Amino acid sequence: MGEQRAASRAGNRPAQPTPAAVNWAEVAAAAPEGLAVVDASGRFTQLNSAAVQLCGLAEEDLIGARAPFPLGQDSATGTPGLLEDDASAEHVTAWSREPGARREFAYRLHRLPASPELTVVAFRDVTGDRQRQRRVTAIARTAANLATQGSLTATLDALAGEVVQADALAGVQILTLDSSGLRLRIMGAAGFAHWPDFFERLMQVRERGAPLLMLKALATGETVIVPDRWKVIRDDPAWAPLRTYLGELEWESFASVPLTVRGQEAGVLNAFFKPGEAIGRHTLEFLAAMAEQAAVAIDYAALLERERDAARREERQRLARDLHDSIVQQVFSISMQAESMAVLAQRDSTLPAEAVLRISDEVGLLSKAALTDLRAMVHELRPSSTAELGGLEEAIRALAASAANRTGLRFRLSLGQGLERVTGEQAEDVYRILAEAIHNVVKHAAASRVTIQLTVSGDKLSARVTDYGCGITVDSSSGGPAGPDTGYGLKTMRERAERWRGTVTVKPRREGGTVVRLSLPLAVGVPLDPTGPPPGTRPTSPATDPQ
Repeated sequence: MGEQRAASRAGNRPAQPTPAAVNWAEVAAAAPEGLAVVDASGRFTQLNSAAVQLCGLAEEDLIGARAPFPLGQDSATGTPGLLEDDASAEHVTAWSREPGARREFAYRLHRLPASPELTVVAFRDVTGDRQRQRRVTAIARTAANLATQGSLTATLDALAGEVVQADALAGVQILTLDSSGLRLRIMGAAGFAHWPDFFERLMQVRERGAPLLMLKALATGETVIVPDRWKVIRDDPAWAPLRTYLGELEWESFASVPLTVRGQEAGVLNAFFKPGEAIGRHTLEFLAAMAEQAAVAIDYAALLERERDAARREERQRLARDLHDSIVQQVFSISMQAESMAVLAQRDSTLPAEAVLRISDEVGLLSKAALTDLRAMVHELRPSSTAELGGLEEAIRALAASAANRTGLRFRLSLGQGLERVTGEQAEDVYRILAEAIHNVVKHAAASRVTIQLTVSGDKLSARVTDYGCGITVDSSSGGPAGPDTGYGLKTMRERAERWRGTVTVKPRREGGTVVRLSLPLAVGVPLDPTGPPPGTRPTSPATDPQ
């Protein structure tokens, strides 16, 4: 009975209409994912609407154009990366239209069984996803580099390279303030060729009246964004000295992001964008994050430098105190005892006066020589305080005066302009090189006079110490002075110079004597505008700029 009632109800229902067959060509044309057909030569033959929109060109311009999809990749190869999904048969390729921005497509390939010379490609735009992956990777790599940081220049060079790679920029510059806080210098770059006279040309541009927008970012502490900046520079005669340099890159827009360290602006990160690249919110957030990483590297390097300076200063002071309180006093006591022996020998006729006098003379000479050497050591162990109080020039004058008082040498000083540019560790190394040269004169030259010359020409420091003594013997194998006591001192001098990519040479003079020559390149930077606000001082309203 139940089966009969069910059958009766089924028989009373109206018949359902059969769905019409779907045209698969219409489905493919309306699919939200890009679909295209590519022939055996790798050229488009058909595209759906989504594919045309993704490629950014008219359909008639795409038909017959070479597709960006390498054929013969029916399945994915390789192991997915840490930040990638297991995309099975999905590959990634880049597509650039002219003019326009670079896009990245994830795609799959499938050959048509009925027409094996044709390949169906399904693809989608993954530019944003890939860019986010690269940005996360760049930040992670930079953080790892900071944890194992070498030199500041190497760290900032690597950071600039990460920014260029992550956002496909044309170039990046990272500039920091020097120790004086008055000049900018390039400490990291990517995408740019090296021009030795870059800063000289930049100063010419500034003198011609062109504003340097990175100084605005430094002064206000705010990011400066300039669309179509290259067009302005290309058409402005004031930029003629740097037009060739900047024209080597294919770029369009510019952004300068300040680097803030402990609330004070310490430099800028300059980004040069390729044509068609939009400077959106996410891009600026990424640049700000990388600028923070650069600021951390600068702060960490400065902290290490301060710690090293403090440790060196403390060690010098300790050694100077120990030498003065122990050895110097002991040697002085020997000298006093020798003088007492001479007095006793003169008073008591029973003593062999000649022998006592001879011994006292020898002891007195030895003790005076020891005192001279030890006092020189004490003076050389603490040059920083002198250099910090009066700069390198005053430190060299004090060194010459001390050596003259100790040894009777006559010094002639010729100290040129610009020595105030030599500061910090570089000034200390220059001081020690010259101190070692003077020490060698005292010890080996048997000279009566010495000439010290220091000059700054362009971006190079030149120094020369000339004595008029007995000269040196040149070692034929090394080209330097021969002798058992010259190796270590000369090696130390050269190491100090090479630290700054400089050189030290020691040669005999034709007229007799020896000349020590030092040549050091100096750091080059952009002087800040002395009339503008100091770095870290933010005006109440941003300064206007004609460009």
